[in-house]
Amino acid sequence: MIYALLLIFSLFVSGCSQEETEPSKAPPTKKTGAPETYSCAGCHQHSLDLPHRRLSCTACHGGNSPSHSAEEAHEDLISQPSHPDHMGQSCSPCHDTAIEQSRFSLHFTLKNKINIIRQAFGGEELQSLIDIPSQQQPETISELSDDLLRRRCLRCHVYYEGEPYSGVLHGSGCASCHLIYDDGELQSHSFVKSPPDSQCLHCHYGNFVGADYHGRYEHDYHWDYRTPYLKDGTSSRPYGIEYHQLTPDVHQRAGLACIDCHSGNELMTGDRSHRVTCRSCHQDLQTNLELNLPDNITRESSRLILTTRLDTRKIEIPPLQHPAHEQYGEHVQCQVCHAQWAYTDKGTHLLRQDEEDYDPFAALSVQGSFEVEVEVETSLYGDESYPYPWMADKITGETPRGLWFQGFELRRWEFPIICKGENDILHICRPILDIFLTYTDEEEEVIIDASPPPNAPPKGLMPYIPHTTGKAGAFYRQRLKENNTLLDDPPFLEKVPQKTGNP
Repeated sequence: MIYALLLIFSLFVSGCSQEETEPSKAPPTKKTGAPETYSCAGCHQHSLDLPHRRLSCTACHGGNSPSHSAEEAHEDLISQPSHPDHMGQSCSPCHDTAIEQSRFSLHFTLKNKINIIRQAFGGEELQSLIDIPSQQQPETISELSDDLLRRRCLRCHVYYEGEPYSGVLHGSGCASCHLIYDDGELQSHSFVKSPPDSQCLHCHYGNFVGADYHGRYEHDYHWDYRTPYLKDGTSSRPYGIEYHQLTPDVHQRAGLACIDCHSGNELMTGDRSHRVTCRSCHQDLQTNLELNLPDNITRESSRLILTTRLDTRKIEIPPLQHPAHEQYGEHVQCQVCHAQWAYTDKGTHLLRQDEEDYDPFAALSVQGSFEVEVEVETSLYGDESYPYPWMADKITGETPRGLWFQGFELRRWEFPIICKGENDILHICRPILDIFLTYTDEEEEVIIDASPPPNAPPKGLMPYIPHTTGKAGAFYRQRLKENNTLLDDPPFLEKVPQKTGNP
């Protein structure tokens, strides 16, 4: 009897074991052992350059890896370690000299740009953009110009990631130049030593030097002038507004990138003592033995050869040969004859408006500012509106009341303006300080009326160097004739022989 019972029990157990081997009928099991862990690489798939690949993610970004939860992993996380506020902690352990020097470079301080505006409106010279006082309720034109700088002008600098347009958005601090952004997104976590022009154009777009190197000139703001018109009513505006495609600079057409002339030493350290000039490259080696050359230019016999930094192509540099260079080289800046066109936007009007009246700007909502565009169109055509007109402080991110609009009396690229700079040297000039500021409060009362800068030069003209170089052609004589007060022997203009192929 006992034997029979044992046989039945063994058959029952055997049957259960066969059923458990079928996956579809297997009972759920509970995991045991260590809890699940999280790592940076498990969630964030990024390719890294070789030097940074040797570091852990937390070496730069902080946080905790591995960890047992996403919350724990992100404790004390630094999302932008190369931002100027963090680069001392994150980047300096490996790049201490470069970090310390870069803090004083013009890319970090924008010292020249901000002081041109501040001093024209009566402000004192500052060492950096972060020193500009915050003026939420300006009472003087000088205070209003500070608010203009912080909220409207400074849309591109290393403390700020730029407007959310596809061709503009970029990293901060070191990443502004050295991490590749395209179509508004980070493309790779690999830092590049030599940034391509697309990186420069994240900030040097619009009617500023850099865009002209590629032959670009902004369209007028009014929607009647912003062509081409597309069937779906949209257009490609990677830089906030459409642009005319004009003739690019001859150096750009030859294949030179921005960094072929503007070295890392100049851009990152602020050292401009060895800045490249036209004459430092285009030397006549038969008569000039001054060979203070950039590191990407070498001498081969009687020729100078430039090696491009991005693709290492060899380009022969033509020397200065035309007699006009010897005659006028000390009195005329090169672009006076060689600029093909220049930015000459006249009568720049900037209005800070605190009241909610967007109707006058219905046709002018697109003006290179994402905040103006979205706020005007949302208020006029959207289901909701903003609680008050605002524009962010591009240094702190705060959003005080007041929206800055911009417009021009005249926008042209023809007929470069020629004026005298220091030591009576002729330059191409543009009306940089032909500016009028207006401020109206919430009650639509005019607090500060439109006024030109009290310390600005006549017509706001200041020398600048357009990056639109080309052959001088037949027009250089006419440009010099119109400014012949420097010429001891004006008839010489008729004696200068024409030569083809002059740089």
